[in-house]
Amino acid sequence: MKVLIDTNVILDALMNRAPWAEAAQELLRVIAAGKIKGCIIASQTTNIFYLLHRQGMDEATVKTIIQKLSEAVSVVGVTPADVQEALTCPMPDYEDALLACCAKRQKAAFIITRNERDFKQSPVKALSPQAFIQQLH
Repeated sequence: MKVLIDTNVILDALMNRAPWAEAAQELLRVIAAGKIKGCIIASQTTNIFYLLHRQGMDEATVKTIIQKLSEAVSVVGVTPADVQEALTCPMPDYEDALLACCAKRQKAAFIITRNERDFKQSPVKALSPQAFIQQLH
């Protein structure tokens, strides 16, 4: 099974943001153990880099984190077709729509996000990390 992970979940895990960190970190452990496949889109790496660096992490540390993340999950590209589809998607937020279109193309079973309500019109069902982990067990 493959899941596409929203940026907020990755940041929750990496920045130990309560109360969401525990489930986000468990999700990454399940992926690292090879029980499921995780993926993110390439543009998320720049957002994660920027936000971690802005929070005070030095550049070398952030680069190491991005390297380890890219080894744990698949980093998928965004195609011109994804861009066009996201522009016509009924989802109100373009960034979320692009994520949803990429998840669809990747045949992801779920989008794992803390903001499930933002993905109500997504072609791929969204679940919180907590709900997804419970579903796995």
